[in-house]
Amino acid sequence: MTAPLSRHRRALAIPAGLAVAASLAFLPGTPAAATPAAEAAPSTAADATSLSYVVNVASGHRPSATVRRAIAKAGGTIVTSYDRIGVIVVHSANPDFAKTVRKVRGVQSAGATRTAPLPSAATTDTGAPQVLDGEELAAAKAASAKAAGQDPLESLQWDLPAIKADKAHEKTLGSKKVTVAVIDTGVDDTHPDIAPNFDRQASVNCVAGKPDTTDGAWRPSAAESPHGTHVAGEIAAAKNGVGMTGVAPGVKVAGIKVSNPDGFFYTEAVVCGFMWAAEHGVDVTNNSYYTDPWYFNCKDDPDQKALVEAVSRASRYAEKKGAVNVAAAGNENYDLTSDEITDPSSPNDTTPGDRTVDPSKCLDIPTQLPGVVTVAATGAKGLKSSFSNHGLGVIDIAAPGGDSTAYQTPEPPATSGLILGTLPGGKWGYMAGTSMASPHVAGVAALIKSTHPHASPAMVKALLYAEADATACTKPYDIDGDGKVDAVCEGPKNRNGFYGWGMADALDAVTW
Repeated sequence: MTAPLSRHRRALAIPAGLAVAASLAFLPGTPAAATPAAEAAPSTAADATSLSYVVNVASGHRPSATVRRAIAKAGGTIVTSYDRIGVIVVHSANPDFAKTVRKVRGVQSAGATRTAPLPSAATTDTGAPQVLDGEELAAAKAASAKAAGQDPLESLQWDLPAIKADKAHEKTLGSKKVTVAVIDTGVDDTHPDIAPNFDRQASVNCVAGKPDTTDGAWRPSAAESPHGTHVAGEIAAAKNGVGMTGVAPGVKVAGIKVSNPDGFFYTEAVVCGFMWAAEHGVDVTNNSYYTDPWYFNCKDDPDQKALVEAVSRASRYAEKKGAVNVAAAGNENYDLTSDEITDPSSPNDTTPGDRTVDPSKCLDIPTQLPGVVTVAATGAKGLKSSFSNHGLGVIDIAAPGGDSTAYQTPEPPATSGLILGTLPGGKWGYMAGTSMASPHVAGVAALIKSTHPHASPAMVKALLYAEADATACTKPYDIDGDGKVDAVCEGPKNRNGFYGWGMADALDAVTW
């Protein structure tokens, strides 16, 4: 089996432009549809040629007068400044802006967050999830009616027993005092499975790089990806007799929208998202994306180095303030510990081209940042999903992310090898990818925090790993059965490149 080229340019139809780490509604035997997102018109003439930048300075106080004057002199306009971590967001039409300000005393690094002018001129195609139709809904409700205490669609959720979440729910559903923030494409909080658990105070729109607290600004538009809403339901869909059940159906979920209408997750938005979570009492963040426009950000490139530094500072600050940061590993079947990887997708907001990178020096952010819980995906048979990235020492833990039913078929009454989630407009449907695995782990982390309310992020992570079910390497790994090895797993049963410390275990999370 040949590994897909990238999250953007997948042979099976993940398009150029959407940096979501997972909406694989295109697996073999799965129908695919494309929905172009609307192009946003430039707000001013200057925006048509401006780029966005991050300028990193010493943290703890506002930028010095010297730095502020230098930014203005170089043609920059400060959009906002995150003084606690020393990250300044700037717009400038000067193509030499970053090069100029890097020479200024007090500036530690600076770089463009994109290669396309503001706003991005690209459009995004994303595959539509498989929406449950009336016949499927009726069949699922009938099956669940035979199991006492189940929500109507729970019989379709093979992923819950895979991590023992169904058993965990007999003990606790999680605490309303715990909030998981979905840093993503936006969350439809009007959905009947999300509304009971939605935390409005912790929700925001960060697309511009600074918080927009307008009511409902965290919701996706009709033209935008349903990805964030799907993720939110996987984490905390209420156990309320409606639809499906989340991994932690008693906790709160917030929406932090960081992807623009074209589907790009730019650095300034991601920094804003982590900072908002840090300052609003969020206990867990879920990050099922990578930061555009570079799949891998190389530290020997001054622009990309600045992006790594900015997001690193923000994620570390969020953890310092009490949040456990969980991220998807990616869907290219890459070995993230290999000597080199060919990245054909970057920069994805203008013209991508093949480049060879060393993944130990060129990082997928926030996935590969220190302190972040990196999640690989498994299918209905408990094997690494055909698409999931892997790597000894990179993957921390595994959880259900789905796979093609041609590779891993669930036990009845479940019919799809993909993951059921909530969709905007009060619907439910299937998606798959490490984007779907990450929220399972975020949900388990929320259950741990519910059980141990005073646990630090380090303690929550330690318990998460200690409670995981050790899973031995799959050798040989020939997921499509063609006689060829599709990926190589290294490491022992209790820590290896496919499953990390093992499969997430929700039952142990609430019994320790």
